[in-house]
Amino acid sequence: MGLGVRAAPFTYVAHALAVAAAAMVLFWCVHFRGGLALEATNKNLIFNVHPVLMLIGYIILGSEAIMVYKVLPTWNHDTTKLIHLILHAIALVLGVVGIYCAFKFHNESGIANLYSLHSWLGIGTISLYGIQWIFGFLAFFLPGAAPNVRRGALPWHILLGIFVYILALATAELGFLEKLTFLQSSGLDKYGPEAFLVNFTALVVVLFGASVVVAAIAPARLEEPQGYAPIPEN
Repeated sequence: MGLGVRAAPFTYVAHALAVAAAAMVLFWCVHFRGGLALEATNKNLIFNVHPVLMLIGYIILGSEAIMVYKVLPTWNHDTTKLIHLILHAIALVLGVVGIYCAFKFHNESGIANLYSLHSWLGIGTISLYGIQWIFGFLAFFLPGAAPNVRRGALPWHILLGIFVYILALATAELGFLEKLTFLQSSGLDKYGPEAFLVNFTALVVVLFGASVVVAAIAPARLEEPQGYAPIPEN
């Protein structure tokens, strides 16, 4: 059953929310947390790179890759497929760097690694993301795959992609919750401006993710078959 709505309005909403989320996480890390650094005596500055890259580099760029077929429906399919592939590759690399910064912060601060659900889901999600990218590259970008193989693989590629994306959103929400809980246990005012900013950023990310998922599911044009049909199979 189709949604009966076009993807375009949801892509507009998603882009507006992406700008808001990016600005909010940057404001949080720079204004409240002191800035960003890959090397610093204040190890918290190293950690601050983690939420910035995971949200802006991993989730937002990954979202753009997901929506590219609906944002540019009239473009040549080979061009949008290449953009889709490149954006996902950049998102994957930035996600790996973001995770590296979290490990670096933990190691240099004497904190254990991989003890929380957030970290477990994070490693699992980035691994699935990499597998999904390799699968898509081999099945849809490299020449040689038979058309019937691509037709059979496409629904699974889309399904796994949406699953990994939702998993990434859930992991991000757990990350916001975990960091805010640590800060509050260290004395941060539970009703202060920083706590409200972190919570509202997490809410914006939820709305952003929902907009992206609906945009991915909805057709580019209502006269087209509902669902994923606007994505060509070749």
